[in-house]
Amino acid sequence: MTTAAPATATAPAFTERYLLSPEMVADPYPYLDALREHAPVHWSPMHHAWLVTGYEQVMHCLRDPAVSADRVRPLMDAVPQGARADAERAFAILSRWMVFNDPPQHRRLRQVFQEAFAARAVGRYRAFTEKATRAVLARKAAPGRTGDLMADVAKPLPALVFARWLGIPRTDAAAFWYWNARVADLVLGTAQEESEYRASLQALVSLEDYLAGLVARRRAEPADDLISQVLAEGRVGESVTEEEFVGLLTQMAFAGGETTGNLIANTVLALHTRPGQYAAVREDPSRARGAVEETLRLDGPSKMSIRTAARDLVLDGRTLRAGDRIFLVTAAANRDPARFADPGRFDVHRTGATHLGFGFGAHFCIGAALARLVAVTVVETLARDHPDLVLADPARLTWQPSLLNRSLTAVPVRY
Repeated sequence: MTTAAPATATAPAFTERYLLSPEMVADPYPYLDALREHAPVHWSPMHHAWLVTGYEQVMHCLRDPAVSADRVRPLMDAVPQGARADAERAFAILSRWMVFNDPPQHRRLRQVFQEAFAARAVGRYRAFTEKATRAVLARKAAPGRTGDLMADVAKPLPALVFARWLGIPRTDAAAFWYWNARVADLVLGTAQEESEYRASLQALVSLEDYLAGLVARRRAEPADDLISQVLAEGRVGESVTEEEFVGLLTQMAFAGGETTGNLIANTVLALHTRPGQYAAVREDPSRARGAVEETLRLDGPSKMSIRTAARDLVLDGRTLRAGDRIFLVTAAANRDPARFADPGRFDVHRTGATHLGFGFGAHFCIGAALARLVAVTVVETLARDHPDLVLADPARLTWQPSLLNRSLTAVPVRY
């Protein structure tokens, strides 16, 4: 494991900052821009990891088989000693998540869902998504009412759409989303106390038990949902075991609401703090798609992904040793002026270079089409039907402390 920076890695003028300090959580971008300019591949003694911030360098890592996505062991290492006894089954479940597997295992697992997650398949849920959006806004967004857009719309709407798509009965929804919230605490590193770890580990086990039962029910009584569709395709029991399939469903469940809710909230914030851009979307709500894409690039729900060097490799003149942690800071790569013209400007009309808001290559987010459908529908509907919505106090918004996620704690608004 690397313990010291190469002689050329730190310039005297550059001062390292802790990425979870309050000021970095509030606004990491000026520092990330400075870090990328200083060294797009930088060894950080503070974080015990390489921080990769250049677009070209992040893309290299996303393509290089020497950069491994397997990080279940580091998650296990973070569990307090007193909670280890509860952890064995939970981490066996995580080991079956495709996001923690490398090719060819990753490819085999991903193929099970490839057809179900394709844009044309997700498009079948457009009418339901539009109807659900109108219904939620009709209940929560009465003109003149004050509320929290995060709690009212951004969080519950993706959860509602995803639960319908996955096939979760309404009577089970409360327990299902409670388990998901606790699993997020584990995977995103927000569980701190031993009791929180225990609750998160048990939630993951409970979620798997529940989904195993739901799979058994769908085998007996197919419905119009994701589980039934995949079972009908015949890959479960052939290319993956049923245990692997249920483990993958726990990943789908975890990912179904968190990222999309944050994407909606961040897009609303971006537009309502840029009147000219918001006016463009109000004038033509179809530009909501451009607004969502710019949010993914400029201030998306994911700041970075964590990898490990599977073997020694050279990146941008630096030697990364086998076992080194690597932070692929897509939040910095998406603002790289070598790739994006005027990268700090939010522009709903922007075209051209591909952002990395959903990753790239083998690990491109499999749920991207569904996330885009829900986020665009919400932003478009708000711009068209609720043009008077205003943020209560943008200067006082706060963010969840997380290395990985960019998530507002609340979005007070007047509808």
